Amino acid sequence: MDASEFRKRGKEVIDAIADYYENLDQVPPMAAVKPGYLYKLMPHEAPEDPESFDDIQKDIQTKIMPGITHWQSGNFFGWYPSNSSFPAMLGDMYSNMFDVIGFNWLCSPATTELETVVMDWLGKLIGLDKRFLSIKEDGTEGNGGGVIQGSASEAHIVAMLAAKEKALERIKADGSVSEDESDAMRHKMVAYFSDQTHSSGQKGTNIIGCKSHTILTDGKFRLTKTALAAAIEEDKQAGLIPFFVCGTFGTTNTASIDDIPGIADVAAAEHLWYHIDAAYAGASLTCPEFRPLAVGIERADSFNFNPHKWMLTNFDCSAMWVASSTHLTNALGIHREYLPRVKGETAFVKDYRDWQVPLGRRFRALKLWFVMRMYGASGIRAHIREHVRQAKWLEQQLLTDGRFEIMVPVVFGLVVFRIKPSALATSGDVAVKESTVNAANVNYSKRINADGRVFLVGTKLKGVDAVRAAIGSTIGKQENVELLLQVLKQSAADIISQQK
Repeated sequence: MDASEFRKRGKEVIDAIADYYENLDQVPPMAAVKPGYLYKLMPHEAPEDPESFDDIQKDIQTKIMPGITHWQSGNFFGWYPSNSSFPAMLGDMYSNMFDVIGFNWLCSPATTELETVVMDWLGKLIGLDKRFLSIKEDGTEGNGGGVIQGSASEAHIVAMLAAKEKALERIKADGSVSEDESDAMRHKMVAYFSDQTHSSGQKGTNIIGCKSHTILTDGKFRLTKTALAAAIEEDKQAGLIPFFVCGTFGTTNTASIDDIPGIADVAAAEHLWYHIDAAYAGASLTCPEFRPLAVGIERADSFNFNPHKWMLTNFDCSAMWVASSTHLTNALGIHREYLPRVKGETAFVKDYRDWQVPLGRRFRALKLWFVMRMYGASGIRAHIREHVRQAKWLEQQLLTDGRFEIMVPVVFGLVVFRIKPSALATSGDVAVKESTVNAANVNYSKRINADGRVFLVGTKLKGVDAVRAAIGSTIGKQENVELLLQVLKQSAADIISQQK
């Protein structure tokens, strides 16, 4: 393919993408294929000779499209949003054009410097404390800074590696143990999570080789100061070394907010690295009215949220900040002669390879830059506020209906609910067994998805089965939420009729 054909075919692809988005709500959001469907449709060896673009385009429609779950559909309410937008796509096109492997400043200065600039932009937009910014008001370098990771899972791992480095330095500085003895203590180090923390926390402990302690949340599904302090004391009595704790601003199951200030108190007293995972709900902090919910994040050591979830920026774009980059670069920085460092006197000369697990990195700052410029702060806030309004509308409609129970108050764009026990009771029943209610709600989520018009997922909260509806599609409108409500009511009527 030469430049002339690329120009022609590229325009065709742009048209195909625009057509896809314009008609997305007309197709079922969930793929309906069986496992192994594609293997049966595809050749079992790569082609020996070149094939035409037209043939590939046909295969996109006939072979690939049937197996796509349409995350961008306005009728997709599963998990959390995966926001895309046309400005972000255009930024990604430029990133693909440059195809920079941006591991340090020298390999492409604009790649590094734009990331530094837009991460400070974004930090200010969500109200982060100045200690997390790369550049001070006087233009000199700060101790902290932001970096774009591929996912919140990567940010979790990077934070834990920095935390381990910091803990080992403190143990060595104490002078009571030798260096060999301090290194041998690694297997005694323990990280703390709640039973609602994202699975990346536990995965991180598996990767870095430390212990994990999962703490039960309270009745509001929050990790509390008291529970954390008790867990730490228990582990210290057992000879373990606490070094890391994760607090969550908007958990996966319920969008609950942990006791962020209380956890900060314990982390400071026990010398723990305090990481805040705000992968989903962090985008809400672009709106000042949500910032009182996040009091205490200024005391964290690291903070992360995903613009690719709820801030109009195509995957992958996970924004992470640290209050001090020293432990991060100490843990992850490895020098080789073929990776020359450029000494500079400003905050712009960074080797972001030392802020992440892999060496290579894409020019992800471009799409974030496009989004922030083409939507503006006002457009981003409007995007967030409309989804919150839709979620609260749905919550009120379910409560008014009378057959549903809201499991947690709606704060952001997530509505967690179930058919309540009294709606399932037959005439003369005193009470319905919890197992019966759970089974009915499991079948309820299956029936909703079997209907095919919308897609969402079920979950389990302390043994109680419930349904999650995550509102947040870029192209989602009020009509999509109204369709969701219609399906919810019809499916509930079917389940209740079956039960009775």
